[in-house]
Order: sequence, then structure tokens, then C-alpha cells
Amino acid sequence: MNLCKIYLKPKKEESLLRFHPWVFSGAVASVEGKPAEGDIVEVYSANNHFLGTGHYQIGSIIVRILSFIPAGIDVAFWAERIRRAYELRRSIGLITKEASDPQLFGLSVNDTYRLIHGEGDCLPGLIIDVYAYTAVIQAHSAGMHYARKDIAKALCEVLGSNLRRIYYKSEGTLPFKANLGEENEYLYGSDNKEPSIAIENGNKFYIDWQKGQKTGFFIDQRDNRTLLRHYAKDRAVLNMFCYTGGFSVYALRGGASLVHSVDSSAKAIALTNENVALNFPEDARHQAFAEDAFKFMENIDNKYDLIILDPPAFAKRRDVLRNALQGYRKLNAIAFKKIKPGGLIFTFSCSQIVSKNDFRLAVFSAAAQSGRTVRILCQLTQPADHPINIYHPEGEYLKGLALQVE
Repeated sequence: MNLCKIYLKPKKEESLLRFHPWVFSGAVASVEGKPAEGDIVEVYSANNHFLGTGHYQIGSIIVRILSFIPAGIDVAFWAERIRRAYELRRSIGLITKEASDPQLFGLSVNDTYRLIHGEGDCLPGLIIDVYAYTAVIQAHSAGMHYARKDIAKALCEVLGSNLRRIYYKSEGTLPFKANLGEENEYLYGSDNKEPSIAIENGNKFYIDWQKGQKTGFFIDQRDNRTLLRHYAKDRAVLNMFCYTGGFSVYALRGGASLVHSVDSSAKAIALTNENVALNFPEDARHQAFAEDAFKFMENIDNKYDLIILDPPAFAKRRDVLRNALQGYRKLNAIAFKKIKPGGLIFTFSCSQIVSKNDFRLAVFSAAAQSGRTVRILCQLTQPADHPINIYHPEGEYLKGLALQVE
């Protein structure tokens, strides 16, 4: 098979020689052939030096590189990359429950993890999350969409008996201009109609990969939830934008005196209550409220001494960055004003276009506005199963601060 070839302008190959996986359209001098969106193409320098193989797409990023050496992109390729990613997760202790384990013990048990994290695992445009025996695939490019069945075969090869079903959930993540028109579906196994329960550090959570946000759960906060558990003892905790109640469950596990969960979505509140009951049946320490975050926080003076601020992305496009930073300032300023003296705030941004420095400056401005003494205890980020390719710093999207307020 003869692949279409992309030739770059002179001196535009430097980023690829540094293993950055994106080729921008402005760097392209010519295209040999007529590639369609999602096709495999080869990229060459102006002097005909091979640079990489990747997925062609329409837009500012014209190629996402899959391999910097000549390679056939087939089931064996996907299996090798997935196996490498799986062994990384297992070697650092993120996978502690497998089908071969006869029993579950304590808070070390974990069968919930991100198996493939796009560029961080050298597979740009592909996300795979694992919940117990279910893998959820999410494609962010046409190329990954077209490869989904081969990827599913590779997953079965690597995970074996630890995999019972593969759900493809990309309806909301594929580029709309590609007009792919595909619906979510099971690529392996099927829906057995039973509630799915996954375990994260010994905590149980219902996972709705079909209708829930993202792939069903926000795995990227696992380490930060664990840190919160250590800080929660005897504290009154407010979990804003609670979604599935992950932070709430961990706060209760850590011995919080009370935990209040708030989200504007009644469905999220129902799911939070279900997850709390799954771990702490009839625990009077927890209450949940379906209310607007800013409105709820107006009347919380000195009621809480640990507040979690984990809002949805305030900015997904650079043209709304300024408004997003204003939103972070406003939200954090209220928390600084309302929290008990000596209290803790866990505050986050999951907006990729909001840099670590921009977010920190927004929080600094909010602290200065409050007039209170604020100290940074920890700088927070995404966990090891959301690795950041050192050649692709754009992959560092989650940033946060654990703060103490006098």
C-alpha cells in the first residue's frame, strides 16, 4: 500500500526531530496524493528525510504522529503500544485487582485506571479507561475512529480474561467536520444490564460509561482525592461541583465530621448519594444539594474548614481564556472569604488552555482580594496513568493547589 506523503517547508522539521507529535498545517509545503481525513500518511522534511507516520486530519493540526520510525499501523502495532502502557500501570502499582485475584483486601485495591492517555502514551487522539472488567474507548480523531476495531482486537489480546466488554464512546469527541455520523457501541461483549461497580483505592463507585460524562468517571483526580482523605479528619467538608461524589467519599473515608456535596445537576446529586450509600450506608454525616455553586456559597460563612473547588472546564477555546480566568478568581475569592480560619482549600482547573502560571495568578489575585494569609501546601496535578509526554507539554492539563487559609 502506497501511503500519501506530506512534505514540510524548509526548517519546519525541528519540532518533529524533538519528538513533538503534531504537524501544523502552516508547516506543510506540499502533499503527495489525496489523503482523506483519518488516513495514515508519512511525513518528510524538505530534503526528503523520513520524519514519521501518523493520522491525517483537517484543521490546524494536520498530522498526529503515531511513530517516528517506519512502522505498519496494524493490530500488532496497537497491541505493542497498549501492552507497553499496561505494563507501566502495573509496574507502578496502579492495577492491584485482576481476574486472577481470589479476594479483595483494604484500601490498596484498585481496578479503575486510564490505560491510554493520548500523546502521553504515544497514541495521540486515543483515550482508554478501564473500570474493573470494562474498557471504554474514546476517539478524538477520525484516524482513531477508523482504527477502533483493530484497537479493540489489540485490547482483547493484551488484557485477556481481565476484559469482558469494550464500549466505544466517541459521539461527543470526534471532530464534527469529519461527518462520521457514528454512534456509541459495544465493540466486544455487551451490556448485561447490571449496575457496574469499579473500585478506586478500596472505594466503590457506580460507573455509567454509556450516559455519564467523559467515560463515566473522573479518574484524573485519584491522587488528589487520596491526599484529601489524609487532610479530612474531623473537618467539615464542602465538595463543590461534586459530580459523582468522588471527593465526598474520600473525605468520609478520612474521618470528616460532615460532608456536603453540591452540584447544579440533580442527576449528579443522585449519583453522589448512591456512591456515598455504596460505601457508607445510612451515614448521617453526608448531605447533598442540587444548587448553583455561586448561590450556595453566598451563605456558608465559617461553616466549613475544607472546601473543594473542582469546576468543569471554564475555557475550551483560547478566545474565552480571559473570561475563564475571571471565573476562577471569582470562585476562589468567595471560598477565601467564607472558609473558617485555619481551613483548607483544594482548588483546580482542568482547562488545558489555562496554564499553570495563569491559574496560580488567578488564585493569587483572589487571595489578595480576600486580605487573608494563604499558604500553598501542595501543588496538584494529574496522576501517573495520565502521563505527560516530555516532548508534548500541552498534555499537562490538570493543575491544582492545596491551600491553607488563616
